[in-house]
Amino acid sequence: MNVKIIYEDNDVLVVDKPAGIVVFPEGDISGEKTLIDYLVEKNPELKLAGETPRYGIAHRLDKDTSGILLVAKNSEALIFFQKQFSAVAKALADKKNSQTLEKSIEKRYIALVEGDIKEDNRTIHTLIGRSPKDPRKQKAYSLNEAKTGRREAVSEYKVLQRFKDYTLLEVQIKTGRRHQIRCHLSYLHHPIAGDKLYGFKNSKTPEGLTRQFLHASYLKIQLPNGKTEEFKSDLPEGLQVILKNLKT
Repeated sequence: MNVKIIYEDNDVLVVDKPAGIVVFPEGDISGEKTLIDYLVEKNPELKLAGETPRYGIAHRLDKDTSGILLVAKNSEALIFFQKQFSAVAKALADKKNSQTLEKSIEKRYIALVEGDIKEDNRTIHTLIGRSPKDPRKQKAYSLNEAKTGRREAVSEYKVLQRFKDYTLLEVQIKTGRRHQIRCHLSYLHHPIAGDKLYGFKNSKTPEGLTRQFLHASYLKIQLPNGKTEEFKSDLPEGLQVILKNLKT
């Protein structure tokens, strides 16, 4: 597999992950080759970053989500990135320190969702925890339903384009909970198109779409060299074709 490298220096790799590949092995994936396997083959030094099987993976993308993924090339860089992600979580807990949230990491995604979303902009602020009905899924809870294992999650979206049966969104996440965007949009009753796990029984899927329509398109983060960099990834051609074929 040819994995595109968006950026590389002595401390970090920024890769453009294709859909359909697991980032690192979790549970039973039946010997399936993962993204970290491919990266370690070309960059053996990654084995010195973090611990197996994750090594230097600084954050996750789901198997069928494409786009920007940050990989530390040494343990010092991994710790540096982990501290940044941790600072965001602390800022969320400390409501007085909201400026830290505004000036910290920016992660944006492009998502096509089912239905017509009426509000052009919205912030989704809930708790997220494991679903009691399906251990594969996360579930969103209101902020007054606090329990052990449920953590605050904040997502913001803006509408980019409306189609007949779908809405194209740019989603920015302020926290990095597992399945956060998929869970939050399903919570709004507008699941991501093609998402078999979080979609509903009567969910529609655009013709030709064989994956969930979710792409990590933008990342802004400070690197260990002290510079704040911005990285961008264009929407994959297959998803662009889906949009061209939708009726407005």
